[in-house]
Amino acid sequence: MKKEDKFSLRSRVKSFKYAFDGIIALFQSEHNMYIHLLATIAVFVLAILLNISMLEIIALILSVWFVWMAELLNTAIEKIMNFISIEKNPQIKIIKDLAASVVLIAAIIALLVGSIIFIPKIYHLLF
Repeated sequence: MKKEDKFSLRSRVKSFKYAFDGIIALFQSEHNMYIHLLATIAVFVLAILLNISMLEIIALILSVWFVWMAELLNTAIEKIMNFISIEKNPQIKIIKDLAASVVLIAAIIALLVGSIIFIPKIYHLLF
């Protein structure tokens, strides 16, 4: 086993730093992430205020996670494609459009899950 293959706490800490650097880069390069962050905060504040069930909170966590993961992967794919070629290329456009569509689908699903959970509770609160 090579020295760099051995377990080291220092290398584990560095790997977390790299992951956090990626999140920072995401916010710096993708302004939509601020919308995702505000929506995430709003969802969980509303969840607390409406005292939703454990299963509902799990559904919300998974929905929010899916949107965030889709945005992270979309950004990574866009960066890779931009690295490969800065010139307009119809094949790269298709790849980038497909990656962007994952975010859209994730957001629609999250909106549906949130609506199923929150609309009845808000309705009962108001009427």
